[in-house]
Amino acid sequence: MAEEEGPTIELRQRKKPKSSENKESAKEEKINNTAIPERVPKHILFQRFAKIFIGCLAAVTSGMMYALYLSAYHERKFWFSNRQELEREITFQGDSAIYYSYYKDMLKAPSFERGVYELTHNNKTVSLKTINAVQQMSLYPELIASVLYQATGSNEIIEPVYFYIGIVFGLQGIYVTALFVTSWLMSGTWLAGMLTVAWFIINRVDTTRIEYSIPLRENWALPYFACQVAALTGYLKSNLNSYGERFCYLLMSASTYTFMMMWEYSHYLLFLQAISLFLLDSFSLEQSDKVHEVYKIYIFSLFLGYLLQFENSALLVSPLLSFVIALMLAKCLQLNVKKGTFVAKIMKVINFYLVCTLTVTLNIVMKMFVPHKENGHMLKFLEVKFGLNMTKNFTMNWLLCQESLQAPSQEFFLRLTQSSLLPFYILVLITCFFSVIQVIFRRINSGKSLKETITLEDGQIGERPEIIYHVIHTILLGSLAMIIEGLKYLWTPYVCMLAAFGVCSPELWMTLFKWLRLRTVHPVLLALILSMAVPTIIGLSLWKEFFPRLMTELMELQEFYDPDTVELMTWIKRQAPVAAVFAGSPQLMGVIKLCTGWMVTSLPLYNDDDLLKRNENIYQIYSKRPAEDIYKILTSYKANYLIVEDAICNEVGTMRGCRVKDLLDIANGHAVCEEGDKITYSKHGRFCREVKINYSPYVNYFTRVYWNRSYFVYKINTVISFQS
Repeated sequence: MAEEEGPTIELRQRKKPKSSENKESAKEEKINNTAIPERVPKHILFQRFAKIFIGCLAAVTSGMMYALYLSAYHERKFWFSNRQELEREITFQGDSAIYYSYYKDMLKAPSFERGVYELTHNNKTVSLKTINAVQQMSLYPELIASVLYQATGSNEIIEPVYFYIGIVFGLQGIYVTALFVTSWLMSGTWLAGMLTVAWFIINRVDTTRIEYSIPLRENWALPYFACQVAALTGYLKSNLNSYGERFCYLLMSASTYTFMMMWEYSHYLLFLQAISLFLLDSFSLEQSDKVHEVYKIYIFSLFLGYLLQFENSALLVSPLLSFVIALMLAKCLQLNVKKGTFVAKIMKVINFYLVCTLTVTLNIVMKMFVPHKENGHMLKFLEVKFGLNMTKNFTMNWLLCQESLQAPSQEFFLRLTQSSLLPFYILVLITCFFSVIQVIFRRINSGKSLKETITLEDGQIGERPEIIYHVIHTILLGSLAMIIEGLKYLWTPYVCMLAAFGVCSPELWMTLFKWLRLRTVHPVLLALILSMAVPTIIGLSLWKEFFPRLMTELMELQEFYDPDTVELMTWIKRQAPVAAVFAGSPQLMGVIKLCTGWMVTSLPLYNDDDLLKRNENIYQIYSKRPAEDIYKILTSYKANYLIVEDAICNEVGTMRGCRVKDLLDIANGHAVCEEGDKITYSKHGRFCREVKINYSPYVNYFTRVYWNRSYFVYKINTVISFQS
């Protein structure tokens, strides 16, 4: 009888300890009663170590091989090593040219401090405008690259351009390695990582824009986001030890902040991630403490970014900050209600509504009290994009005509299907999604938490919190990618990762077999076999079909030949005055800024309302407006030279209604589109054509000083003769 009463007495003492001594004794008894785990045999430890070592070696090797592949492909495409510096710089087009030009400026500066000051008070790029280039263009990658180039003594070993593109290619290698690790963490086998890398490289036209434009902000930022996702995946795992959890938390903190510093749109992507975590937490599908620790990382990164980005108000009015603050406030207002009860379910609904309402309210209040530059053009673009409004505005219609801002083409889905990526992704997503839904309903009805340890026999892949997060996140990213094609570069890499994880995961196959109630063959054995056989077959088929193509790309010599642009840049450097200001299309102005250093009237940047207005005004040189109007526009920006591009003036190959001159005619009221027919009327001819004829009144305002097959350069006269 005494033996039976002992445990009961012990339990009562734990519930109501009378002193700190009783607490300590209860703690000691608990420790003493805890079973000491048996030591793992040495051969099992060796197997684990070998598996981790081989996986890490494969991940690092994959990243290095991809970086080397990019370098070799870039060399073959542009003959980079055989070209002069001017020809190399011309390969940087549009906004890429602007980013690289500031990297050159930093290297030319007498000191790092002086270089940063000149960039933050820059009045040598755009006429009549002083800009903080570091803040407006997120030039932190260029600052870091210039410091590393000079601090490491690389100026004596390697040319600046090779160092710059080498860093970007190296980051792409880290990108691939992070995707490898994420898939490995989710599936438990590094075979999934290898398949992820294979699909990523084969579909690189849809996974990255590194081939088209190296210095893009996303090429610097997305590798850090991939590292953050890998760390978050490990952090959400239920069976992670304290050391692993701490490492994942630190890596997540560092990569989140770095990602935010590298790309001005990073907080929107983190906002989607925060929504995914909120939905994960809403159904109590993971410990709330872990999710709220991630929210703290967001807040810390936002405020640190705000301070180090010259008090960037865009971060304070971002939806991410409003959302996270709303979540924190909602948590403080939560009541302790027994889980699984009807009241608890009602509180969940109220909490969800409260978070949404607080987020919208806080964002509106922040925008009222925090001075910020509202991206009004983006809101108008979305209104027109979704058919909520109609406009004749040139900038809006020009943005709508950009291929990256339209819905994905059929070719995109066809490419993903040909590489077998899309079919397997759909299979994995559907299986995981319905498993997650099953778990959610079971959780809502029973009120029980997720299992801490999930066995293969359970066949419930939706029980794992990291899988739930990735399912929600990929659905959100995929939904946006279905609307705007440019966002496919955010979604497709995770399509590769999720599909590879699924086909290599025995749990996914076991979940399918459990639904199908397979009894003829032992389901666990069949799941293990398929998790090895299916990715092996996929890998062999990809190797047979796509590896020869990749090798052919590296073997064949391509050539980037643009002699007209080279001649134009050479003429400007030799003939134009140092103080001259050039006007022309924004894309060409970026190249002029990089190759010559001369001042321009506009830049190919679309995050500033003033620059967008400048671009629209300068594009009037391709409209049907009189010479006097064009002259007034150009002189208002203190332009000395005008460059007319024949490719824009005589543009014929783009989508109907999307040529620059068509958009200008519609905006200026010189064209009316009715039932597919376009009626054009204007008493003036198209300026870019009329000015070439050299007759009055055009010769009164403009004097041609240089031309070749592609470009016509006119000096803007300061003394006007108004002879007819």
